[in-house]
Amino acid sequence: MPMVANLLHWSGWAGVGLVVAAVVTRFAAPEQQGLSWWLSVAGIVLLAAHTAGQWRQIATFARRRQTRYGAVATSGIVLALGIVVAVNYILSRQNVRWDLTAGGQYSLSDQTRRVLESLESPISVLVFAREEEFPGYRDRLGEYEYISSQVTVEYVDIDGDPVRARQYDVQSYGTVVFEYGDRVERVVSTSEQELTNGLIRAVEGEERTVYFVQGHGERDPASSEREGYSALVEALERDNLGVETVVLAQTGAVPADATVLVIAGPETDLLPAEANLVREWLDGGGKLLLLLDPPEAADEPDAPNLVALAADWGMEIGTDVVVDASGVGQLLGTDASVPVAASYPPHAITDRFNLLTAFPLARSVRPVAGGVEGRIAQAFVETSPRSWAEHDLSELAGGEVALDEAAGDVPGPVPIAAAVSLIVDEPAGGDEDGAGADDDGEEPGNAGVAEGGDGFEAEPDAGGTVEARLAVFGDSDFASNGAVGIQGNSDLALNALNWLAEQESLIAIRPREPEDRRITLTADQQMRINWLALLMIPGAIIGAGVYTWWNRRQQ
Repeated sequence: MPMVANLLHWSGWAGVGLVVAAVVTRFAAPEQQGLSWWLSVAGIVLLAAHTAGQWRQIATFARRRQTRYGAVATSGIVLALGIVVAVNYILSRQNVRWDLTAGGQYSLSDQTRRVLESLESPISVLVFAREEEFPGYRDRLGEYEYISSQVTVEYVDIDGDPVRARQYDVQSYGTVVFEYGDRVERVVSTSEQELTNGLIRAVEGEERTVYFVQGHGERDPASSEREGYSALVEALERDNLGVETVVLAQTGAVPADATVLVIAGPETDLLPAEANLVREWLDGGGKLLLLLDPPEAADEPDAPNLVALAADWGMEIGTDVVVDASGVGQLLGTDASVPVAASYPPHAITDRFNLLTAFPLARSVRPVAGGVEGRIAQAFVETSPRSWAEHDLSELAGGEVALDEAAGDVPGPVPIAAAVSLIVDEPAGGDEDGAGADDDGEEPGNAGVAEGGDGFEAEPDAGGTVEARLAVFGDSDFASNGAVGIQGNSDLALNALNWLAEQESLIAIRPREPEDRRITLTADQQMRINWLALLMIPGAIIGAGVYTWWNRRQQ
């Protein structure tokens, strides 16, 4: 028996030696994998024999109270480690992320997601910065890589690789370069909005142009006054849409590079010749955004030429003002004269759109039942059920209005925006001399007029057809500087213009600036927090410890 005990005793040390030899062989001589496996098996067998020979001592040790406590603690530690390992394994397989910040600081906007999901070719993103600045860019651009497999991000240390920086004409630290095919765009920012704008410019290539018609008291796109459209113009430029103005009475034609034509809140009607230019341009596949405010008084003349143009495309422009008695406008600091919309019938412009919009002094825009000559309009903005279209404008001057269906008022919900599109088989050809579209290779959907001609010919797509699009709002104030900041007003206006420009991938809710969630404290409040952190909390912990120690001593 002593001999067996000695053998079991030394078998433990021999087993440990064999296991160590197996590990060393595994890493020192990878070609000897078979020997390593057999050494480990032999070592484990010897360790098992040694353990079995010590069963009496193990049983005695296990009966001790300290052993039981230790076993419980050890099992808890093992269980916790097992949970951590299992969670990490699952997450590495599923690759799921959660943004727990209050403002969604690390979540990409709907627009950015749409742009990334629509990528059909690889795009390279190169970050030129100092190495210590890389983490800030990884937090943002890592999300771009996560959403789209077409995006690859590379981080280049300018100081360590100046040749690469010169190759991409990088002038400053923090430059982000988007390389898409043979197009290169540069952005110096970590803002999601700026990064996405650079991505859009790289993908879209040549900038498309939106022309604002002037000469009839329309909204001024360059004005920063309350009634101006400068804020909308800045947002359009971020969506790769350039902005210009045109006086049709002077040019005698729609500009050749016009992608979208905008007539925003004219105070007087277009001249018949101007209206005919717009009609021919639209019939030939142009894109028009028409914003018509209601007449301010019952005896004020309307814009018959523009109203007739909308009617030709299946939209009835009401001679009314929409009144909203739901009280929702009070939450935005407005009254019943500013209808608030939260209901958006299905349309590409309002796809996944769920923000409130407000329209100061709006009129109804109703699709004509059955359409007009195949042009079937769709409403995409409606006011609340507690609103109505006030027919008697003279009552508005008194300040008190009420729904009176007998007098011609129409109960809500009231449609105040509608859109229509139509495939044009043969684009309208220029004048008698054969003037037509230019051959500059404009992108599909861009409208043009040949030099010297008074007609329009849109560039057809590969199938020889183009699509005409028209969107009409019964209000122009909602996109002005004074109202564009209300909830979803800016997004709705941009969505309509991007739909007209055939940039559907940009129709979405855009990135928001992170909220400023800092807490401003007075000097007295800061002192109280310091006393709380430095004395009161540590003192409470020390006092609890002393109290516990004293109670145990008295027992």
